Amino acid sequence: MTPVEPSSSPDAGAGAPMTALGLMSGTSMDGIDLAMIETDGERVLGRGPYDTVPYAAPFRARLAEAVRAGSAAPAELVAELDAAITDLHAAAVLRFLARWRVDPAAVRVVGFHGHTLYHAPERHRTRQLGDPGQLAARLGIDTVGDFRQADVAAGGQGAPLAPLYHAALARELDRPMAVLNLGGVANVTWIGRGDPEDDGALVAFDTGPANVLIDELVARRTGRAYDENGALAASGRADAAALAALLDHPYFAAPPPKSLDRYAFSADPVAGLGDADAAATLVAFTAATVARARDLLPAAPDRWLVTGGGRLNRTLMGALRAALGVPVEPVEAIGWEGDALEAQAFAFLAVRALLDRPLTLPGTTGAPRPLTGGSIHRAGVPAP
Repeated sequence: MTPVEPSSSPDAGAGAPMTALGLMSGTSMDGIDLAMIETDGERVLGRGPYDTVPYAAPFRARLAEAVRAGSAAPAELVAELDAAITDLHAAAVLRFLARWRVDPAAVRVVGFHGHTLYHAPERHRTRQLGDPGQLAARLGIDTVGDFRQADVAAGGQGAPLAPLYHAALARELDRPMAVLNLGGVANVTWIGRGDPEDDGALVAFDTGPANVLIDELVARRTGRAYDENGALAASGRADAAALAALLDHPYFAAPPPKSLDRYAFSADPVAGLGDADAAATLVAFTAATVARARDLLPAAPDRWLVTGGGRLNRTLMGALRAALGVPVEPVEAIGWEGDALEAQAFAFLAVRALLDRPLTLPGTTGAPRPLTGGSIHRAGVPAP
């Protein structure tokens, strides 16, 4: 197969299409997502192969240890993980390119998110593990990293970062609509009828926990990594008192833009419940927080497209349909690849960074103005 199969034609006068490879290590700590696209930085001209490389359990445990400590993580552990994340991403990319018979010279840029150690925009601080300069040197491909730093330094939330990619994919869809990402934390992209870069046509923010509390509960109580198909939650009943306690948090009423750290919420209110009822209550919690987020949007979406691992949880998807009262579908319903979407987004943003185009907007992160960002590391420049 060709590395990237065209899905549309570029606009007349658009910039030269580039093949880009995006890399994402998400809050679930499952592994590294890789995805290729072709884009001119405005339109998505083709979507190519994608893959996920799982982390080994011992490494995932070390990573979780550091993320739990956040900014207090020991310097030695952070240095160890910076090097390991870089090494693992380099190996994953080289295997990916070999598998799909892609000449590295055909890839214009790599978008390297790294793995978030902590995210504290209220303190103008965010830290992602991994060294984009070293990665560029190892791969021989220009690499963009540090996607969140410029936005956070300017007073933005630094998250979510995928909205402009969502809007590029959704150019031909009816609007208003929403893209809901159910990762460890949930975030929504609301896409209105105007130009996405116009003020008010694109709104995004974190809605609350998605899978993180459910996954941690299931792992702690059953030893399984997650609640497959939502089977455990489906066998229980949500506890009204525990749900009310979970929802009793000022974050949900705060206006956007806003963003969350992985450990911003606790599952303590369900500690006294049985396994099934606890899981059911956490599912109800996620659905209720998305419904509250809908009430903060400029207009109610006519349709919700869901990406992230939570789209595979049938019980959660059913709870969302009941809470939102409009079509709620996995992104595969319209031909998008839910397992690739975040990695594709960082490929898209890397091209925009090369073109000095905005990565974030006032409506997506609270940035004071449309901001470009990312640190660009040239393949021919030795990493320090």
